[in-house]
Amino acid sequence: MEIPLLKDVVIIFLLATGVVYFSHLIKLPVIVGLLATGVLAGPHALGLVDAVEEVDKLAKIGVILLLFTIGIEFSLRKLLRIKVLVLIGGSFQVAATVFAVYGVTYYVLGWSFGTAMFMGFLISLSSTAIVLKVLQDRAEMEAPLGRIALGILIFQDIIVVLFIILTPFLAGSSGAESDISIFRLALTGALLIVFVFFGSRYIIPAVLHLAIRTGNRELVLLTIGGICFAVAFIAAELSLALGAFLAGLTISESEYSHEAFELIRPFRDIFTSFFFVSVGMLLDLGFVLEQPLLIFLITIGVLITKSIIVTVTSVLLGYPFRTAIISGLTLNQVGEFAFILATVGSAYALLSDDVEQIFLAVSVITMAGTSFMISAAPRVADLFLKLPIPIPLQQGLFPKVSMTPSTKKTLKDHVVIVGFGINGRNVARATRHAGIPYNIIEMNADTVRAERNNGEAIYYGDATQEAVLKQADADQARTIVIVIAEASSTRRIAGLARQLNPKAQIIARTRYVNEMKALYELGANEVIPEEFETSVEIFTRVLTKYLVPKNEIAHLIAEIREDGYQVFRKMSGMDNLTVADLHLHLNDIEITPVFVSSESALVGKTLAEIDLRKKTGLTLLAIRRDSQLMTEINADTEILDNDELFLIGAPDKVAAASDTIFS
Repeated sequence: MEIPLLKDVVIIFLLATGVVYFSHLIKLPVIVGLLATGVLAGPHALGLVDAVEEVDKLAKIGVILLLFTIGIEFSLRKLLRIKVLVLIGGSFQVAATVFAVYGVTYYVLGWSFGTAMFMGFLISLSSTAIVLKVLQDRAEMEAPLGRIALGILIFQDIIVVLFIILTPFLAGSSGAESDISIFRLALTGALLIVFVFFGSRYIIPAVLHLAIRTGNRELVLLTIGGICFAVAFIAAELSLALGAFLAGLTISESEYSHEAFELIRPFRDIFTSFFFVSVGMLLDLGFVLEQPLLIFLITIGVLITKSIIVTVTSVLLGYPFRTAIISGLTLNQVGEFAFILATVGSAYALLSDDVEQIFLAVSVITMAGTSFMISAAPRVADLFLKLPIPIPLQQGLFPKVSMTPSTKKTLKDHVVIVGFGINGRNVARATRHAGIPYNIIEMNADTVRAERNNGEAIYYGDATQEAVLKQADADQARTIVIVIAEASSTRRIAGLARQLNPKAQIIARTRYVNEMKALYELGANEVIPEEFETSVEIFTRVLTKYLVPKNEIAHLIAEIREDGYQVFRKMSGMDNLTVADLHLHLNDIEITPVFVSSESALVGKTLAEIDLRKKTGLTLLAIRRDSQLMTEINADTEILDNDELFLIGAPDKVAAASDTIFS
C-alpha cells in the first residue's frame, strides 16, 4: 500500500541530504540549504512533493519543538547577567526597526496599518541560529560582539512570542478563532502564567525526578514530550508557540533542563528541517526572476536599515564605534523566527501573495549572506574608521566607566596586557609576582569596575584605537601582550601597537595556527596558537603516562616551538624530528596505588617480613601515610593500617597481588 506522505518524506530527506551537503561545501548555513531544498521540491520548481498539507503539519510540530527548546535554554539567571543588553539594547533595536519599516511601508507605499506593522515585526528579527553558530565557530561569544549579539537575539526570541499573540489583533481578529473573547484569552494567559510559576518550582521538577530516577530513557523522553505538547495544546487558543515556549520555561530552572534539552534536540532538528523545507516550498522562483531589481533594492534596504539601527543601538550602549559597526553587520539579516511569524500572518491575510514572495526572497538572500557578512565586517569597520570620525564616537559616546583609573601613573618599560580573561589574569599574576609594572586594557565595563576596586591599573576601551593604547602608555611599554578572543581585533591591535611602539616585544595569542602568519607580518614577535598549545599539553600527559623520560618530552616540545609549530601543519613533519624515534619506555610496566585496609594481613609487618618482590614480582616505590608521601623506605619499614602503597610491575602481577596479598 502506497503512503503519499512517506514517499514525500523520503524525497525531502534524500534531496535535503544532497543540497545541505553542497551548501556545506560552499560554506552556506544549513538553514539556507533546507530552504533551497523546499524551493526545488515545491510546486513552483520541480513539483516533487504532493502532500504539501501533511508536510506543513510536520512543520508545525517543528515550530512547537523549536520554541520549546528556546524556553529550556532561556534562563532568568542568564538574562540578569546581560540584562542591560537584553532589555535596553534588544527593545531599542526591535522598536526602532519596527517603526522604521512601518514608516516606509505605511506612509510611502500606502500599505494598511496592520500589514505595515506586521512587516516591521518580521524585519526586526535576526537569525539566532546562524549568528550564534558563526560566532561560536569563531570563538567570539565572550567578545563584546558576542555579548551584544546574544543580548539582542535573546530579546528577539522572547518578543516573537508577543508578536505571534498580537498578529490576530493586527488582522482585526481577537484571537486564534474570531469568536474567542478577550476575556477568554486573558484567562488562558493568566492560567499559563500561574502554571509556569508553580510548575517550574514544584510540579515539573517532581515529575521529571520520578521519571529520571527509573533510569528509563524512553520514559524520560515521553515525559518531556508530554509536557511540551500538553502545555502547547492548552495554550492553543492563545498561541501554540507561546504554549511551547512556556512549557520549556517550566523546565529551564530545573536541574534536569540539560538532560531534557539533549533528549529533545534530535527530534527538534528533524521536525524544524521540515519547517524550513515547507517555507522554501512557498518561494516562487518565477516571481523572483521577474522582479530581480525590486528584490535586490529591498534586500539592500533591509541590510542597510538593520545595520544602522544595530550600530546606533551599540553606540548608545557605550560600545566603541568599530565594535558597533561589526555588530550592525552581524545582525542585519532576517531570521528564522520571521518565517514562523510569517506563516501566522499569512493565515490572517496580513501578507498578499506578492508581498509574501518578496519577503521570502529577501529573507533567504540575507540569511545566505550572513557568514560572509560577518567575515567582512571587521574590514568594513576599518574602512569607516579611516573617515574623520570624532574621537569620542570612536571610543564610545557613553562609556560605562571612565577611560582611565582615578589614580593614573605614567609607566615606562612596563607590560601592557590587552584583555583580562583567564589568560590576561594569569599574565598579570605572573608579572605582579615578578615585580614588573603593568597596565591592563579591557572592554568589559563590569570587569573594569570590579578590578579597579581591587586596585588594578586597568583601562576601559577598545584597544584597536590608538588613543586607548596611548592611555595605557603602550608607546613606552617594553612588552605588549594581546590575549583577546576576536581574531580580527587581535590583528588590528598587533599592527597598531607595532606602529605606535617599534621597539616593543609584542606577544599575541591566537586560536588557530593559520592565523600566525598574518600576525607575524603585522609585527608580532611571538604568536602563541591556542589549539596547539593544548595539543602539546595533551601529548605531554600521554607520553608521561607511558613513562617516556621527561627530558625527551621537553626536547620534543622545544623543537616544536622553535620550529614555529610548522611540524604540526603536516604530519610528515614529525618524521624529521631528532627525537622522532621516541619509543614507549616500559610499555609493559604499570605504576599503581594500592590501599591497605585494616583487615589486610600486611598490617604490622615490615617489608623484610613481607618479602614483596619475591612473592609478587612487584617493587614498592613509595608510601602515602597521613597525607605525607614517604620515599625513603627500607627493609625495616612497617606497613600500617590505611597506608597507600605505590607499586611498579607488570599489569598482570599487580592485578594478581591485589586479589591475594592485598585483599
